[in-house]
Amino acid sequence: MTHRLRKMTLGRLLLYVASFGLAVVWLIPLVWMLVTAVKPGGSAVTVIGELFKPPFTLDNYKYVLGNASIWNWTWNSSFVAVVTTVLTVILNSLAAFALSRLQFVGKSVIFWLVIMGLMVPIEAKIIPLFQIMVDMELINSYPALILPSLAAPLGVFILKQFYDGIPKDLVEAAKIDGAGWLRIYWSLFLPLSRSSMAALGIFTFVTSWNNYLWPFLAVTEEKMMTLPVGIPTFQSAYTAELIIPMAANVLASLPAILAFILFQKHIIKGITMTGIK
Repeated sequence: MTHRLRKMTLGRLLLYVASFGLAVVWLIPLVWMLVTAVKPGGSAVTVIGELFKPPFTLDNYKYVLGNASIWNWTWNSSFVAVVTTVLTVILNSLAAFALSRLQFVGKSVIFWLVIMGLMVPIEAKIIPLFQIMVDMELINSYPALILPSLAAPLGVFILKQFYDGIPKDLVEAAKIDGAGWLRIYWSLFLPLSRSSMAALGIFTFVTSWNNYLWPFLAVTEEKMMTLPVGIPTFQSAYTAELIIPMAANVLASLPAILAFILFQKHIIKGITMTGIK
């Protein structure tokens, strides 16, 4: 018994050490960005010995916040991310509910087609998506930034896994009370899947907020750029200076970081409740 306790303690200790090491590796570039953003212009931010030495200043943030383009790009990113998240959660939950509970011809085929969508890389879809947006005359518009992101096979799969675990007795009881499928979806499945939908919503928001490749291709006008596309353009005027771009990157990263910190419990709970091993 003592040997087993000692072995378990050693294993837990190694787990903690490995977790701490991974956290440090993840935090190093974040700390470098935060410290660089408050250094005066011309500072040697690539030299570790000089990076943490004073002086420090907040003038970089004042300069970035005084740039009108940053506010415009922030609005575009916020609008696209919020609308994409809301529509994705609604459409994915409806699709998952249909694949989980409704009976119709070709149900299994449709589900496997959805699963196959997980295997197609985004690079393989760029050309047909771009051609569709051109044909529909949607380039440089919000629909061009939002619509391609609504097809989320992973979201359908996660929610379907959770819906499959809801007891059939609850559904039968709702049917006896006279509830139709839409009422069952709204009053039974949605409340029970709140954590899973929250996890999906957070993943979708962060992915949309950080998306670079598709907005870079779908938008050519500066007024329609999102933050990931706009900041490199902003940075090109400071090719020898990293400080101002780092301040802009800190501000652009805050919403995604805060969303993860505030809702991390929902993310963990939502994933564990889907039954994915």
